[in-house]
Amino acid sequence: MTADEQPASPSLWRVANVVAQIGFGLLAMTICLPSMQEWSAIFGSSQAAVQWSFSAYVLTYGALQLVYGPLSDRHGRRRVLMAGLLLAGIGSLLAALASDITALIAARALQGAGSAAGMVAGRASVQDLFAGPQRTRVMAYVGMAMGLIPPLATVVGGQLHVRFGWQSNFVLMAVIAAVLLVAAWRGLPESASRATHDTARDTHWLRAMGSAYARLLRERAFVLNVLVLSVTVAAFYAFLSGAPLVLRSYGVGPAQVGFYIMMVPLSYIAGNFATSRIAHRRGERWLMWSGQALTVAGIALMLALGLAGTREPLAFSMPLMLLGIGHGLLMPACLARTVSVLPALAGSAAAVAGVMQQVMGALGGVAVGWVTHDGQANLALLMLGFTLCAVAAQAVLLRR
Repeated sequence: MTADEQPASPSLWRVANVVAQIGFGLLAMTICLPSMQEWSAIFGSSQAAVQWSFSAYVLTYGALQLVYGPLSDRHGRRRVLMAGLLLAGIGSLLAALASDITALIAARALQGAGSAAGMVAGRASVQDLFAGPQRTRVMAYVGMAMGLIPPLATVVGGQLHVRFGWQSNFVLMAVIAAVLLVAAWRGLPESASRATHDTARDTHWLRAMGSAYARLLRERAFVLNVLVLSVTVAAFYAFLSGAPLVLRSYGVGPAQVGFYIMMVPLSYIAGNFATSRIAHRRGERWLMWSGQALTVAGIALMLALGLAGTREPLAFSMPLMLLGIGHGLLMPACLARTVSVLPALAGSAAAVAGVMQQVMGALGGVAVGWVTHDGQANLALLMLGFTLCAVAAQAVLLRR
């Protein structure tokens, strides 16, 4: 690497820019969750159809990551990022103008397709722009942001819904997309190197991508790790999608929903912090099994309180703080194992894992619409089913 190709020195502006680009997709996913309580009545549709507005976003957000990755390698991070932000902004505006649930679902799908660029190009930019301890520090900031965004987004989204209507959340996302597009244009370099472009063009990007993914799918350890990750995410997305419905049955409106939902992501941050402190003393097996034990305990306690007839918002959200801590112990170890199966294909492994997490997350969101939620018992059973699948896959994985 020549002096001209050295990663840029870190600055507060550049770090904030990259973190914001990565976090945009999660913000767009969660800011409208409080409004989903009322979309069924607003659009005169079933709750199952409303849940598809969430799942459509998740599906396109996950699937398009597979496309944006190789495109950013060939054409540069900034171009792909700006194109994605443009799509996300258009999707947000179309969602604000939607007059029926079908139009809203289509707009959310377009919004997710554009938002996926930030996750892929943003993470790749961290690798391009920062080195050594700088890179580790920036990734820590990204992790903190991803934990904080869901609870803050639901609080802000609920307040905007009450004061200005559900459309205001999508207008805000369109404005943020425009701001981030300018920030990418002015503040981020074309960080994919010329050598990378030349090498990538030697082989057609579709052929190279297919070969890498086929190689990964032949690795049983990789497949099992991805299964553990994706089914765990399905349980969490079922919570995100179903929590507003359960809380509505307890008399909690859009303005207060976020305060109860935030307990789980905040406890997830605590679990990640604990992992960073004890990972050097405890192995991956210990972290993964401890994480699953806490997760099952939290869901079982929520289920028991629901079956006992306890109809209090805190009886729903507080037991799931154990789930948040458990996921904070489990996910970092499982992610590390996923990308280390074939180190030369770590990028492709991360892409597959990300897509599968979103696909299974979409399934979790859709499954919420299959059952009623007059109380927390049905949601607890659904989350427990996903979690036990993860436990079974983990048992097969770690037995090897």
